[in-house]
Amino acid sequence: MKLQQGLTVVFEPTGRKAVVPQGVSLLEAARKAGVTITTRCGGKAGCLMCKVKLSAADAAAVRPPGDIERRKLGSALDEGVRLACQAAVWDDVNVQVPEDPLKAAVRRKLEAARRGEEEELW
Repeated sequence: MKLQQGLTVVFEPTGRKAVVPQGVSLLEAARKAGVTITTRCGGKAGCLMCKVKLSAADAAAVRPPGDIERRKLGSALDEGVRLACQAAVWDDVNVQVPEDPLKAAVRRKLEAARRGEEEELW
């Protein structure tokens, strides 16, 4: 682990990167990289909107989940889901940012229209 040096956080699927000091949250790193991660609570683990996913290999590159995150995410933690506002960077890490649900629905609708298919938006 690199101590107190600039750590690289790569956000997929865009490939955008941020170099941040150790201890910065993934949410702050995303903002620095110009990656939008939606949140309504301002990064206080209240809204659960800032979920991201880490591979098993990258899980050790962020601070382990605390009690609040354990209570809020439960078994999703076992699948690599973390709250970007709570996961602090300890080492270089790759983060999967899920597509915004509304954008995903619009994208599916546009793709279906291009294929000439009818698809319900909701």
